[in-house]
Amino acid sequence: MRVLQRLRHRPVGFNMTPMIDVVFLLIIFFLVSSHLAQRENRIRVELPNANSGQPESADTSPRVTLTLQTGGRLWLAGRRFTKEQLLTRLQQQSTQNANVELRIRCDRRIPYRDVEPVLAQAVAAGIWNVSFAVKEGRSTVP
Repeated sequence: MRVLQRLRHRPVGFNMTPMIDVVFLLIIFFLVSSHLAQRENRIRVELPNANSGQPESADTSPRVTLTLQTGGRLWLAGRRFTKEQLLTRLQQQSTQNANVELRIRCDRRIPYRDVEPVLAQAVAAGIWNVSFAVKEGRSTVP
């Protein structure tokens, strides 16, 4: 059986379409995830100063950011929640991933008696990994 001459010397090529699709999907994923991270930090709070602490870890465990503003306003992952809705939402996060970290961004003027119920709800939801966002610097008492 004779193979046609033109088929024998045909150059080998790669199909680039799947790779281009994957690159576009990665670009979209990173754009959306960076937008959500910026949205959490847009909520204005005056963070407390701290002399000591640990720098942010490069841990890849999922993190949920809870922001407490003066006046009792709660924001979880960029959305406003009431204290009654908070426990349900924290339980959902804990169910989805047992190693979820709760980062609390709390205004420095909020007394601890308003922060303690949030910590109790985190414990009731099964979240044990809790950290507080602070500014680096000297701690001053208002």
